[in-house]
Amino acid sequence: MSATVISDLAAELTVPEDGTLSRVLYRDDRLRVIGFAFAAGQELTEHTSALPVVIQVVQGRLELVIGGQKTEARPGSWIHLPARLPHSVRAAEPSVMLLTMLPGAEPSASGAPTAD
Repeated sequence: MSATVISDLAAELTVPEDGTLSRVLYRDDRLRVIGFAFAAGQELTEHTSALPVVIQVVQGRLELVIGGQKTEARPGSWIHLPARLPHSVRAAEPSVMLLTMLPGAEPSASGAPTAD
């Protein structure tokens, strides 16, 4: 087994002048990491995911609506969304985001890890 190292996420995901770029950066049987690069004003309209996900902002500023509640995300933000929660993402400026999909079992309702 070898490690996967991405030393500069922003360099892997060049922000387009117009539109949105998405690219799978890592995939195994436990998770999938997708990088998104958004031109200013680009968006992912309201949708849901069949899997729980984590959103992390690498650069820029994103405006999110999560379950009807507006929030802003900047570099360093960390957001966990349970499966099937409606959400949308809009780039307020050129932005890079990581989306980690967690296809394994969802954690218990308390959020505490469970023993296997």
